[in-house]
Amino acid sequence: MDEAVSQLIDAALEEDIGPGDLTSEYFVPADAKVRAFVVARDDGVLAGTEVAVEVFRRVSPDIDVQVLVNEGAKVGKGAHVISLTGPARGVLTAERTALNFLQRLSGVATATRRYVDEIADASARILDTRKTTPGWRLLEKAAVVAGGGTNHRMGLYDRVMVKDNHLVAQHDTEALQAAIRRLKEEHPGVEVELEADRLEQVAIFLELEGVDHILLDNMSLMDLTEAVALRGDRLTPRLEASGGVTLETARSIAMTGVDFVSVGAITHSAVALDLGLDFVPLEEE
Repeated sequence: MDEAVSQLIDAALEEDIGPGDLTSEYFVPADAKVRAFVVARDDGVLAGTEVAVEVFRRVSPDIDVQVLVNEGAKVGKGAHVISLTGPARGVLTAERTALNFLQRLSGVATATRRYVDEIADASARILDTRKTTPGWRLLEKAAVVAGGGTNHRMGLYDRVMVKDNHLVAQHDTEALQAAIRRLKEEHPGVEVELEADRLEQVAIFLELEGVDHILLDNMSLMDLTEAVALRGDRLTPRLEASGGVTLETARSIAMTGVDFVSVGAITHSAVALDLGLDFVPLEEE
């Protein structure tokens, strides 16, 4: 498990448990054993199972945790997704933190799958963005993949993305080309993406060397189609449509011929999937 994720789990448990779970300590016998299931209360796509399992195990290594549904699988209302057997105090203490991770990440996966399904008959792919919960980026981007989406850059360090504000500071085309060449020399393998909000910019960027992607920001369907035509039969730069994409507009955008459609909403506005923990008598299967 990534160290950042491990630390996030520790912080979440510390936040919830603090000096101790007083309810379980005073109202649950120390030797009580339980059997429980994490149950889907609604339809969705499952993500975050590894983190949820780790939460239960950190609280009590004596809890037997079994994942019943694969990461990225669709689940229906009432489906059992994780089974738990072991000390009641441990299960109860870990319950909320584990569900918080699982519900949030499954919500991201579910939102992503809706967009992926919406553009299924187009060749474009759904991309995430950096509009993630601080500290949760690795987890939320993994949830995007579980939902069938594709990860954009992880951060400022693994892809150059020259946006409108950067271009205001450096708008000279020759200087832009020189900067791209210098980057490619000093950081071989790092891709370059330039943001365009006008077709005139697209035409200019297509003439530059070393440009791997062009971001088509808030363009109309007509302009997106024209941008694809300007690129012609070239495989690169790849074209990414961005800006205010919704479920209602995603398919029409994808059908213009762009390679990617980026959607910030799949992370910043995802609604948590409703999941709960149901206890059953130990003798029941």
